[in-house]
Order: sequence, then structure tokens, then C-alpha cells
Amino acid sequence: MIQANIRNFCIIAHVDHGKSTLADRMLELTKTVEMREMKEQLLDQMDLERERGITIKLQPVRMQWQGVEMNLIDTPGHVDFAYEVSRSLAAVEGAVLLVDASQGIQAQTLANLRFAREHNLVIIPVMNKIDLPSARPEEVALQVKELLQCTDDDILFASGKTGEGVTDILDAVIARIPAPSGQADAAPRALIFDSIYDPYRGVVIYVRVADGRLQKGDRVRFLATKREAQVLEVGSFRPSFQPEAALESGEIGYVITDVKAVREARVGDTLALSGKGGETTALPGYREPLPMVYAGLYPAQGEASAKLRDALDRLKLQDASLSFEPEFSPALGFGFRAGFLGMLHLDIVRERLERHFDLDLIITTPSVPVEVVLSSGEERIIQRASELPSSNDPSSRLGQLSMGEIVELREPWVAVTILTPEQGMGGVLELLTGRRGILKNVAHSGSGTVTLETEAPLLGVIVDFADKLKSLTQGYASFDYHFIGFRAAPLARLDVLIASEPVDALAQIVHRDEAKAIGERIVTKLKEAIPRQQFVIKLQAAIGATIVAREDIPAVGKNVTAKLYGGDVTRKNKLLDKQKKGKKRLQQIGKVAVPNEAFLALLSR
Repeated sequence: MIQANIRNFCIIAHVDHGKSTLADRMLELTKTVEMREMKEQLLDQMDLERERGITIKLQPVRMQWQGVEMNLIDTPGHVDFAYEVSRSLAAVEGAVLLVDASQGIQAQTLANLRFAREHNLVIIPVMNKIDLPSARPEEVALQVKELLQCTDDDILFASGKTGEGVTDILDAVIARIPAPSGQADAAPRALIFDSIYDPYRGVVIYVRVADGRLQKGDRVRFLATKREAQVLEVGSFRPSFQPEAALESGEIGYVITDVKAVREARVGDTLALSGKGGETTALPGYREPLPMVYAGLYPAQGEASAKLRDALDRLKLQDASLSFEPEFSPALGFGFRAGFLGMLHLDIVRERLERHFDLDLIITTPSVPVEVVLSSGEERIIQRASELPSSNDPSSRLGQLSMGEIVELREPWVAVTILTPEQGMGGVLELLTGRRGILKNVAHSGSGTVTLETEAPLLGVIVDFADKLKSLTQGYASFDYHFIGFRAAPLARLDVLIASEPVDALAQIVHRDEAKAIGERIVTKLKEAIPRQQFVIKLQAAIGATIVAREDIPAVGKNVTAKLYGGDVTRKNKLLDKQKKGKKRLQQIGKVAVPNEAFLALLSR
């Protein structure tokens, strides 16, 4: 296949704007998949994607249309999976920007458009879902014209459900998106943009060939890891694996080698012929994603920690944005500290670990990274509350860090773009203020939509901000955020004590102004989740020696006087005094087990 007859493109959009449905119609129209094999959301391979109705993993597929090879990459739409989108954009020359004709431009539409422009991609705007009774295609098209500074002729109208206009999109991809550039006769170079682990074949690498050709039998080298390997098979996605004679310059496909270790095939690495490593220049890779949320993952059964390690290794290959390192908790044993791009990402990873690897997990309270400035001038990132001393006493020391050394604590801030109807703007601004947000700019469009450019602490955005925003605007508002830096804040370590014993897995780093409210929420939820014992259980939230919230779980009652049938009252008092002394003794030596439900209850506000 010569490069002039190749087109590489992806579909980008906000969540639920119809990417996967449009891809289904393309597969039907190009006869890539036979009708008897077709099903809804064909490119969404995971059960989780079908159940939740969202795309989690990018998925490539090769189609043929009018004699042209078309390599499509279907991408996720949620902000937590933006890293999947950015990797897809680096492997193509153009993007179909899908906009729901009933909902209009939304926040993630703007974010994905920004990514596409950073990669200098050709943008094809498409109004989707024009068959809906609530569709406003002409009105939404005006928004798109204003955003892209394009003409009426540039905008296409389609319905992924009925198939209307899909032919025009395929024709536009051929006409507008340029063929890939690259030297067909040069030394082979291929960018690894994704990979999966196959239990029978090992690592299956997804590549975009930049120069030259790759074929079975080639001896190749991973330029970053310096690992050499033998190519056992190359092929294309149709959408299942289809072996080919070779992958030519400009093509997207897969490579199977004798590499079995998941850490040796990094996303963003360059694949080149062995022996050419010193001469071959590596292709631009990807910026490492910055985790926005950290949480501890522990097996409910302590002996399963090795199994959890293996599961995380395999999942890391399929999810390049996941990061983890081993840690030990006195309360929970051996586990892992994992970094996620957001709360949905955490939830998806948890469910994949439990479902696909048969693990029963305990997840500790999520936290965000905090920057510590020391008196020596050193700046250090800490990921867990247990790394911070627990009081303002300068002599308080934890490991190598003491309060006397700490000059300043800084929390992560994000730039937040909110799109909301004008009538819901007041409630949105009130929500933003409650999360310590700062309004930077307001832009009104002619269609009654307001774009709010704001900045806010990450802690105020990641947990339930999206749910609150949707409920305030009847589901019409949307938002997107990206990290902008660390800023100084009055932060403190909030410890949770159960029966006077601190539980390190429940400790959090909080803003001092919010410590009381957070502490009250924690002890209230723990009171509901922890079963009653034979003695009173004290639940406390404290900053240093200051108790900011407290609840008590009452003891299980037992009627010790039931066997009495009469006699003097002193007999009754004697039995009650004996019971009281026993409960006091139990309270001093009793240990309280924190059930999994308590950790799960603390995952949401």
C-alpha cells in the first residue's frame, strides 16, 4: 500500500456524543465486519464499557473505502482518560470532531480540540444525532463555526444511529486529511502508542510505522529500554487481529515479539531494527501523565499481595496512565500506593482488578499530591498523609521529615473550563466559591451558553464536583480541567482514631478551614459502617492533639439482671457493677477491626 492511499484519523468528542455508534456505522458501510457479526459498540471490547456506556480504552481498526486504506482510532471522551486521547492523536494526521446536535459544544469538546490543534491535525467538524427530536443542528453549527473559524461547507451533518451522512464523513476524510509522511525506503521506525497483554502470546504492541517497513523475522530493538526482540507476527486491526505480510511506512497495526515482560514494551518508545539503535533517532514520545489522585490498594486477604502485584503489572500495560509502588500499612499489611488521573479512573481500575483478576480489595481514602517546601530550600512531593508529621510541634518527626523543617505546604490547582446555560450560572458560581474556586473570565455565546474560565484546588474538583454541577443545571453543564501548578495553603494532617488508636490508612491531608466538616463526615460514616462491640468505641478526628470531631459507637447491651426473680436491689446493682468493670477492661484491651465497607463508604462525599 503506497502512502498516498492511506488515511489515519481518530474520532474525538465529549462523553456520550456518539463516537462508538458512528464507528459502528463506518464498519458496516465499509463492510469491515459482516452484518451477522455486528453488535452495538463493537469497538468497545470490555464488558465495563458496554455496561457503563462509555469508552475507556482507545481502539484501532482498519477499513477500506474507495480504494483507500483508512486507519481509525476510536477514543474515550471522559477527562480521566485524556491520556488515551493524546496518544491516539500522536498516531494520526486528522480528527473527526463530533458534536451532539442536541447538546452542542461541551467542555471536553474544547479540551480534545485543544489536544488536536497541539498535534497540528486537520479537523473535520460533524454535527451528530441530527435524527433526535431535540436536535438543533443549525444552531449548534453556528457555535462550531465560531469556535473553528470555518465555513458552512466545512461542517457535516450525520446520524450515527440511522447512518445518514456517514458516507460524506468517509469521503471528507479522504479529501481533507493528508496522507502520512515518512520515508518508505528508510530504516524502520515505529511509535508504540498502546499495547495489551495476551496470556498466550505475551505483549501485543500497537504501533504507527513512521519510516521503512516491519515484517515477520525482523530483529528489532526498543530504543528506550535497549531490549532486543524477534518479530513473530505483524498485522492490522479488522477489528480483531489480522496477520499481514508487513507493516509499511504510514500504516497502523500491531507487532508481536518474543517479549513477555510487561515493563519492556513502554508506551511512547520507538521500535527500530536491531543494530541501527545508535544511528536511529527516537520518535517524539509522550509526556508522562501526572497522577491527580492517589489511593492505597490492599488485598482483603494478606496472602494475595503477590497476586495483586501481578494484576497491576498486567493492567499497567493496558493502561499507561496507571502508576503504583509497594507500601506497608500496620492496619492493612502489604499493598500498593497507586496514582490515578481522577476518581472515575480509580473506580474503573478497582472494578477491572476485582472482575478480571478475581481480587477482593480494600481501597484507602483518596488523596492528592502535596508539595512540601523545606527550610533547606528543597521541594518535595508527598503522596500520602502518613508522610507528614501530625502536629505543629517543631519536634514532631516522621521518618526524615519534621514540622520544624517545613516552611510551606502547597496543594495542586487546576484550570477549570465550565460550560453552562445562562440560567444556571448563579448556582454554578456559588458551587465554585464553596470549593475555593477563582473566576478568571466569562464568555457569553449567542446560543445562551456561558463559558466560565476558572481556577480551583484539585481537592475541590475531583470528588463530587461533576455530580453537583449536573444537578444544579439539570444535566446541561459540563466541565474539563488540567493541572496548572502548586499553590501555598494552610494544610494539615487529619488523623482518624478508632478506640484511641490512629488508623494510618484513614489519615488525610486537608485544608484547615475544612477540617471540622471533613472530620465530622468521616466519624459519622465510620459509626454507620463499624459493627457494635461489647464496649463503647470512640471515633475521633484530630489535627495533632486537637480533636475536631467525635462520635461514639454504643456498646452491645446485655440484660445481666434477667436471671433475677426477686430479692434485694443490691443483688441487681452488684451484677450491673460487675458488667461495668468488664466493659471498662474490654475498652482498654479490645481491638476494633475496620471492615471493608468503612473504606468504601469514605470514597464519596
